[in-house]
Amino acid sequence: MEKTGSIKRKAVARHHKAEVMIAGEQLRLKLHDGKLIKERRYHLRTYPNCFVAEELIDWLVNHKEAIDRATAVCLMQHLMDHDIVHHVLDKQPVFKDANLLYRFRKDDGTFPFNTEVKIFMRGQRLYEHLIADKNSILRLREEHGVSYHRSFPGCQFIDWLLQNGETESRRQGLELSRALQEHGIIQHVTKKHDFFDSGLLYQFCINFRRRRRLSELLNESEQDNDDSVVASAQNDHHLDSPFVVHKSLQGRNNAFQSEGSHKDLKQLTSGRRGSLNALQLHSDGFPSLPVAVVKFNPKSVLKRRVTCEELLSPGAPFIKKVLTVIGDALGCGFIVRGVAPCYVQAVDPGSPAAAAGVQVCQFVCQVNGQCVLYLDYRTVSRLVMTGPRTLVLEVMEPQE
Repeated sequence: MEKTGSIKRKAVARHHKAEVMIAGEQLRLKLHDGKLIKERRYHLRTYPNCFVAEELIDWLVNHKEAIDRATAVCLMQHLMDHDIVHHVLDKQPVFKDANLLYRFRKDDGTFPFNTEVKIFMRGQRLYEHLIADKNSILRLREEHGVSYHRSFPGCQFIDWLLQNGETESRRQGLELSRALQEHGIIQHVTKKHDFFDSGLLYQFCINFRRRRRLSELLNESEQDNDDSVVASAQNDHHLDSPFVVHKSLQGRNNAFQSEGSHKDLKQLTSGRRGSLNALQLHSDGFPSLPVAVVKFNPKSVLKRRVTCEELLSPGAPFIKKVLTVIGDALGCGFIVRGVAPCYVQAVDPGSPAAAAGVQVCQFVCQVNGQCVLYLDYRTVSRLVMTGPRTLVLEVMEPQE
């Protein structure tokens, strides 16, 4: 058990490091485009490719990358701790909101290109190449009756590496693929197998093209909990807003797990179990199903109102989790409520959402890689309804 826990902690740490590197690189390119990074003089000496800390903090706040200057400083300190930026003289281990010069290590050639970083950059280059390929091997494929987006068989990946000159032999291709898996770049679609030169399906764990909000970096953690961070709770701004529940035609009386009052429940007609995304079924070929809509206004499952700012505050007693919900023909089976941020109000016990670990009182941070922290439940519902069958949720839940 200890060995398994250690492996998971390392995987979480590597994933977080990858996210920091991507976010840092995206920020660096933006600052170059905005002319904040340029040649500057200090004490009669010229320093190329530098930025002034105060100017950068202004930029982060004005572009809503941080809610205030203190948060912006924390974000830059995070990049500094991960060797993304540094003081031009390397004499300042702490990032300060002052008239001081800092620089991205990638701009001055001091970035530490260790084995882990090299594997990461190799994986990013391969991902970009595959995405740009018109005949890419990244496709919707099925394994054991379940479909997976942008997946590829292990044997085809090695074929592709050989055809594009990435490796000289299948053995080298296998070694590279296993290194990519070990460093959290690719994984088996169900995380049950190591990499093999076979027909087993694999996926990239990281969407390198997704835009990262810098505020997400403070929500990442490298501690013992799986994919967890410290965050905070939240509540609903509009407790009187209606939402939808669907019941089953098949005789199942599984009520949604919710602590809210059901006194105002008014059943309009009978129907099948559904969820938010059963209102508008996916475009993956699922047939149209009869759906019964039941509207009611139960009391919120949350006990107090918490703002988005509190969610972003480090040190609060909450854990972040990444949950993968593979919807069935009826949807995912959960309901969200709330406005900036929204939360899970109810979960069908027999649904894919329940099987994936979705629970009431969890707060929705991301849907399929898109930050939804500042959106209302209608917008989040729309993203769920119109998204792919495989739903990746990033949620926060209270620590027990």
